[in-house]
Amino acid sequence: MSRTAELLELTRVRVLLFVREPEALFWVFVFPLMLSAVLGFAFRSKGIQPARVGLLEGAGAEELARALARDEHVELVRFSAPAEAEKKLARAALDVLLEPRAEGGPRLAFDPARPEGENARVRVLRALELARDGGTGAAVELEPVTETGSRYVDFLFPGLLGMNLMGTGMWGIGFAIADVRRRKFLKRLLVTPMRRSSFFLSFLLARGVFLVLELLVLGLFGRFVLGVPLRGSVAAFALVCLLGAFAFAGIGILTAARARTIEAVSGLMNLVMMPMWLGSGVFFSTERFPAAVQPFLRLLPLTALNDALRGVCLDGASLPELAVPLGLLLGGGALSFVIALKIFRWE
Repeated sequence: MSRTAELLELTRVRVLLFVREPEALFWVFVFPLMLSAVLGFAFRSKGIQPARVGLLEGAGAEELARALARDEHVELVRFSAPAEAEKKLARAALDVLLEPRAEGGPRLAFDPARPEGENARVRVLRALELARDGGTGAAVELEPVTETGSRYVDFLFPGLLGMNLMGTGMWGIGFAIADVRRRKFLKRLLVTPMRRSSFFLSFLLARGVFLVLELLVLGLFGRFVLGVPLRGSVAAFALVCLLGAFAFAGIGILTAARARTIEAVSGLMNLVMMPMWLGSGVFFSTERFPAAVQPFLRLLPLTALNDALRGVCLDGASLPELAVPLGLLLGGGALSFVIALKIFRWE
């Protein structure tokens, strides 16, 4: 056989082996299209994004609203309760907060660490400056947000911690299960009296061992280096993290229950985690999304974990106040574990 014929035959064999693998076809052709469509929709060019400006009710609020309405790139949100408005600003649901006052100019609160806050500040000042040129309004008093618990880093850190718990839980367990399957170790376990539940629980318990060190390192860094507050109890914080780790460990087990290769597990993990990376409020509030999709985003496990972590760290929320997100985490983890038991195969 000539070298050319030899090469063509080997190429033909490799192509046939590839075509006979449905997983390979999916991850090479279908998944990239899905990923491109989702990311393209999420980050498509929409022109100039509007600045979300909160406006408190009070004397002079209507005059301020009319001045801001001149800028088409300002999205005005009215508030009657200062506490609610300040919380929205601290949770990155607002870019700036404008408060009219009976004496002197209005107060403009913003976080200088956020580019969106700086952009909104410039837009508000420009709109009010134009109003003053017309003979109305007074100078604005700028108030950068520096109070611990109200800064953007205080909002961001719990989201990053939740994302880390998701990643380490799913990747650590998913890859471990795929690896023992790849090395044919599962076939050896098939002839033992070991239960499937014990096999899966061993991964959960091992995850718990490393979780202690993970939380200790990240928690101390956030508290003493970044200055992120912990206004709730340490026990509540630990329980939220434990339930979050349990939920994502269960999802990781379910994802890897039938996958035969590392490549398949990797693709499935990305497919499961991608919606949560984009829509669970890690870097910005879920209120930025259209109202129609927000109920679905609230059902995502990472959204529940981020909400619970922020509730404990920033609001000092108690466990009963976090019943909904904690219930979602517990139910999601348990359901994933049960389904994994049903569909898992040793071979």
